[in-house]
Amino acid sequence: MTDATRRGFLRLIPAGATALFPARQALAAPDKDAGSSIDDACILTPQSEEGPYYLDPKLVRADIAEGRPGVPLSFRLRMIEAGSCTPIQGARVDIWHCDARGLYSAFRDQGDGHNIDQTGKTFLRGTQLANAGGWAAFNTIYPGWYAGRATHIHFKVFLDEKTVLTGQSFFPEALNEFIYTNVPDYTGRPKQRLVINANDRIATGSDPEHRAWCAIKEERDRYVAMLTLAVDRNAKVAAEIPPGPPTRAPWIKDRLAALVPGLKRSPF
Repeated sequence: MTDATRRGFLRLIPAGATALFPARQALAAPDKDAGSSIDDACILTPQSEEGPYYLDPKLVRADIAEGRPGVPLSFRLRMIEAGSCTPIQGARVDIWHCDARGLYSAFRDQGDGHNIDQTGKTFLRGTQLANAGGWAAFNTIYPGWYAGRATHIHFKVFLDEKTVLTGQSFFPEALNEFIYTNVPDYTGRPKQRLVINANDRIATGSDPEHRAWCAIKEERDRYVAMLTLAVDRNAKVAAEIPPGPPTRAPWIKDRLAALVPGLKRSPF
């Protein structure tokens, strides 16, 4: 996406549109020692499955897009101690996610036809160390989607070489729908997107209280997604269990009810 196209797309969204995506955490800059805006911000962030596409390419970098086309996104995570809410300086955080067409780097059998080989590539993967305020930030693109999953970004947090949290962060469904149906980098897929937050087994099963849902705000030339991760450095993290066969997601009968919160009607 060219700079001109990005600016044109961002102008499509009304200035008040971000009111659809209220923050669960304070939307402060990552170099500030910002506190939480709600009482439950220091409650332990739920674990989630790692998924099949993790690897450590040992790339300590903030810019992870490697030129992949898509809507610019700043993804900002803040690591804090569960309970005390104190920032964790020096925590290592890895993130990885798919591109606008649903492709992960480093693996074979990608894409809608499961016939694209991305081995040897490292796009949309990276590592950062948290600053004094507990913040780690990545410059990337808005993630796309692939069959069977809602929109998400994976993360892993390490303290003293020990994994203390593995999880997935989810995005507001109304914004997902707008991007996937209007931005050329994301459109033109051969199949409809059937799995969204409301019927994604990981989103609903691992995180029913939405503690790993991003807060989104719009800036002049990008979106900013922010999430506070409350971790317990003494917690015993269970070994990663390889994902089993995919389960059939419940059918969404009322898509609008699934996309827009507060309509007080069931999407199923």
